[in-house]
Amino acid sequence: MRAEDGNGADLLADQAYGRLVALLRDGTLRAGEFVTMPGLTGATGLSIAAMREAVKRADSRGLLRILPKRGVLVMDAGPETTRDCLDMRMALDCEGARRLIARGVPDLAELRDAHEATLAAARGARAPDLTRRAQRVDLSLHDALAAGLADNRMLAEAYATNRDRIAIIQNTRPFLADRIVSAMEEHLVILGALERGDAQAAVAAIREHYRQTLRWWGVEV
Repeated sequence: MRAEDGNGADLLADQAYGRLVALLRDGTLRAGEFVTMPGLTGATGLSIAAMREAVKRADSRGLLRILPKRGVLVMDAGPETTRDCLDMRMALDCEGARRLIARGVPDLAELRDAHEATLAAARGARAPDLTRRAQRVDLSLHDALAAGLADNRMLAEAYATNRDRIAIIQNTRPFLADRIVSAMEEHLVILGALERGDAQAAVAAIREHYRQTLRWWGVEV
């Protein structure tokens, strides 16, 4: 096989993986769901060879499990998995906050504005797309904290993979207006600590957000 043929196969596998993750993130493929390989190729429009490589990658990252000669099973979203994923995010968020503050926190005005607007919408329950909007804003803070990990490729990759796992978990739980209010308030406390450059307060606020998320999701701390 020519080198360019190999590169083409790699590109297709990357494309297939991207489409597979998109289906997991948007809830088209849900936690605990079984799906066949023909079903995946039909959903993505890509070849079985490319999808096999994508599935292997997703399996190695804990997003799903390969069932030989049958298909794949999307990761479960039970209490133990939920606790482990959120615990991992908390640890990475805390380290990201410390590193951001040590290097100099970027301007967070836009992020703060998005949180305050979402908080106001949740209090008034006025936005028809409130859940999706709140999920995007929620993830935006965690992504901002993960930016502090950018100088360590392994930490950044660990965050990215865990982000996908949490997206699968989120799709199994309703994001109620009351929780959106409290989550945005918790995030604003974290943002305030970052803006002040107070690493200790940021870590404490991140840990409190973790505890409250577990509580709202019905998982014991």
